[in-house]
Amino acid sequence: MSERFEVFLQYLLPKQALTEFGSHIASMRGGAVTTRIIRWFVGKYGVNMAEAANPDIGSYPTFNEFFTRALKPGARPLAAADLVCPVDGAISQFGAIEGDLIFQAKGHHYSTTALVGGDGALAAQFEGGSFATIYLSPKDYHRIHMPMGGRLQRMIYVPGELFSVNPATARGVPGLFARNERVVCVFESARGPFVLVLVGATIVGSMATVWHGVVNPPRTKEVREWRYEGQPPVELAQGDEMGRFLLGSTVVMLFPRGPCHFNPDWAPGTAVRLGELMANRPAP
Repeated sequence: MSERFEVFLQYLLPKQALTEFGSHIASMRGGAVTTRIIRWFVGKYGVNMAEAANPDIGSYPTFNEFFTRALKPGARPLAAADLVCPVDGAISQFGAIEGDLIFQAKGHHYSTTALVGGDGALAAQFEGGSFATIYLSPKDYHRIHMPMGGRLQRMIYVPGELFSVNPATARGVPGLFARNERVVCVFESARGPFVLVLVGATIVGSMATVWHGVVNPPRTKEVREWRYEGQPPVELAQGDEMGRFLLGSTVVMLFPRGPCHFNPDWAPGTAVRLGELMANRPAP
């Protein structure tokens, strides 16, 4: 199937219905059927179960519990860096935010304002800053961790499309990451504010955070927001788990203006692992 046709087909498919069906199957306790599905998935995508805290495929009661499996302690040591990679995955893009625009793929940019759900004041904090976009493939570990320590300020659920977020779709769908459903998490840190965006996709049944639990469903047509400034603080250290995907997706990170020296070994398409050096960013 050509890349162009694959992208065109996504405009026609009932993505919402497929996602709801996939979510139902993934949460079903199917006994031996669930085990066979997991075993097929492990073989198909080359999942490394040796690094899982629980490597026994037959012990997972649902596909979701397998998919969000924990790693063995020490499996992802943290680099001595200001910013560490928050996930296992592959680099989509990274670099400077050009004014308000984030580079998606050749010929495609999208705005920080659109990404964060239309909040111009929030987006303005990142004009001329830096970004990093990392794609999680089916074989990857699907928990998301903190690139640096921070205190949660806000969480924003932004409704949207459910296109796939694989590299072919990123090249073919304009504004993909600002069109898809997403959860925007806003933090304050010793190095200024930063945003970590969980981007949904086809078959992504839900996204969850450690302080809230499952954010979606419900899927609404309106932007929803939670503020945490006046509550007991939600503070997470570098490397702490902050959320997870129940099937596939992408994270986008935004950092404010100022020096951000990315790992010189990073390049679009390169595989990355949780905890490795992402960037160094001097404190203000």
